Amino acid sequence: MTTQQERTSLHVDLMCQAARQAIEYVSGMDQIAFVQDPKTLDAVIMKLLVIGELASKVLEEDAPFTKANPDVPWLKMKGMRNRMAHGYFELDHEVVWDTVKNAVPELIEALDKL
Repeated sequence: MTTQQERTSLHVDLMCQAARQAIEYVSGMDQIAFVQDPKTLDAVIMKLLVIGELASKVLEEDAPFTKANPDVPWLKMKGMRNRMAHGYFELDHEVVWDTVKNAVPELIEALDKL
């Protein structure tokens, strides 16, 4: 049986992995190329959904950990996941681009400090 600490650590590791993959997917692309490439767009959106789902799990299962690490935007990740999952066809691709180019690198930096 795994402990809560082990599950939280696994979730954080998987979040880092998904974040790094999302950044890798857009490496060498500009915003125009990104929004014109549906496969890359879908792949990045999927990684952001994974990150948000894992953040949601950590919030639900280990609230003390999230409170002890306020530099990680737990609620924002969960909120973005919910907006993306429930409003997929209304997604603003510019927001997705901005997220992967700016927020995701900041997220990796915050998660690496844990």
